[in-house]
Amino acid sequence: MSRWTDLTGNASGEDYAARFAALARSGKDVHGEARFCAALVPVGARVLDAGCGTGRVMIRLAELGYDCVGVDLDASMLAVARQQAPELPWFQADLTEFEPRALGVAADFDLVVAAGNVLPLLASGTEAAVVGRLAAALRPGGLLVAGFGLDAAHLPVPPSITSAEYDEYCAAAGLTFIDRFATWDADPYDGGGYAVSVHRR
Repeated sequence: MSRWTDLTGNASGEDYAARFAALARSGKDVHGEARFCAALVPVGARVLDAGCGTGRVMIRLAELGYDCVGVDLDASMLAVARQQAPELPWFQADLTEFEPRALGVAADFDLVVAAGNVLPLLASGTEAAVVGRLAAALRPGGLLVAGFGLDAAHLPVPPSITSAEYDEYCAAAGLTFIDRFATWDADPYDGGGYAVSVHRR
């Protein structure tokens, strides 16, 4: 069972969406992830939102002109995503077993994004397998972007993966390290408790 399921019981979709809606109403920028991704690949590029949740990132990328696919295991989160953007392709799938072609989707994404602490919220011991699955969904030259907490202050669960371990999983999956940032606003990484990492296939 994933740490996310332990934490939420896969029933937090409405609450999660309401929290970000409140942030948006307060004037807070909630589109940093989409803006970061849009700076990496041209409009029209194919993007996989892995662990898409309620669809906040993917819906924004679709609005900006990207060809998006969303995948998540949590039905409550996907229900919100489908309600907000029924015209977009949302799939319920376990990232540890993710196979795009089994869903009728081509495995040639220009960019795969895993935002929202996807990696630390996986089931323990599945991190390398998931990175391998995501890497396999990329076209040659495609990018994997993952942002997640590295310490207790940036996570709702105990820390479980370091940036060095993540880099090892990426290397084993045939990915090359490109850069790492401290935020989705591309602030320089200074060794802090949150990192946004970019790797290329």
